[in-house]
Amino acid sequence: MFLPLLLLSVAVPVTFAQHGRLLVAQKGDKSLAIVDPAAGSVLASVEEGGTTGHEVAGSPDGRLAIVPIYGNSGVGKPGTDGQNIAVIDIASQKIVGNIQFDHGVRPHCPVFGPKDGLLYVTTELEKSITIIDPRTWKVVGSIPTGQPESHMFTISHDGLRGYTANVGPGTVSVLDMKGRKTLTVIPVSGQTQRITISNDDRWVFTADQTKPQMAVIDTATNTVKTWVPLSGLGYGAAVSKDGKWLLMPIPAKNVVDVVDLATMKVAHSVAVGADPQEVLAGPSGKVAYVSCIGANRVDEIDLATWKVARSIATGKGTDGLGWAAGH
Repeated sequence: MFLPLLLLSVAVPVTFAQHGRLLVAQKGDKSLAIVDPAAGSVLASVEEGGTTGHEVAGSPDGRLAIVPIYGNSGVGKPGTDGQNIAVIDIASQKIVGNIQFDHGVRPHCPVFGPKDGLLYVTTELEKSITIIDPRTWKVVGSIPTGQPESHMFTISHDGLRGYTANVGPGTVSVLDMKGRKTLTVIPVSGQTQRITISNDDRWVFTADQTKPQMAVIDTATNTVKTWVPLSGLGYGAAVSKDGKWLLMPIPAKNVVDVVDLATMKVAHSVAVGADPQEVLAGPSGKVAYVSCIGANRVDEIDLATWKVARSIATGKGTDGLGWAAGH
């Protein structure tokens, strides 16, 4: 199915300690912003060499950023079909590798396995998750999702289960990560978007795109347990580091709804920049970052006050977020 991966050899020696970096997909600029979160400023914008990266993940050692080149359209819409993944060295701020497929697959959401360290990437047009070994940067397998438009993806913290949000079908696929197979497909809605999992792996959350509500999936039964009403259609949510809160962007309202996971109700609403897309929980547990594509910025939310503490100008088409740990 795939050509062997070619990695342009890389190694750029790092002779200094690097602090954690916020990674931001500059979708409109076809580049990746490397942000110093302490200073609140962009250190560099690295051209991706393709059209265009939507999402990004930092490698577990904090040295690399993985940027799938999706294409020039939205999910399920006509446009170019991306067929490669850029590997960017954060210290040198350069592309140092390329994972190349032999045809368009629209690679989108990269996730590193929490236990096995493998790189998993949604390959939407193949109805699959592609598995890449980061020691060799070679494709080593795939997991079928059984559904089209498997756009976003999350893995349980024990590494045993994967969950994809299948946009057009409005379903969630449950994957056996070790067995590399689909266990079941959960009907959710007429259309669904984005997906995340609770810190204790008990719940999976996805946003209904037909009504302003969030589905709460019980991972023990693989069924929708309940629905949480939202202020509008939700998008790329994240759970806080303490596991108490889920932060859900509401693009049409320019707010982030904050769901209390103990009560499964919205407890706070935080005004943010135009068209919020995705939330990333900061590793300190004190802040969360939200990409605001309509404002070309990332807003930093103080989780104690539930207000935007500052805004960081992060370039045209600010979208997917990732984190590279310090080392």
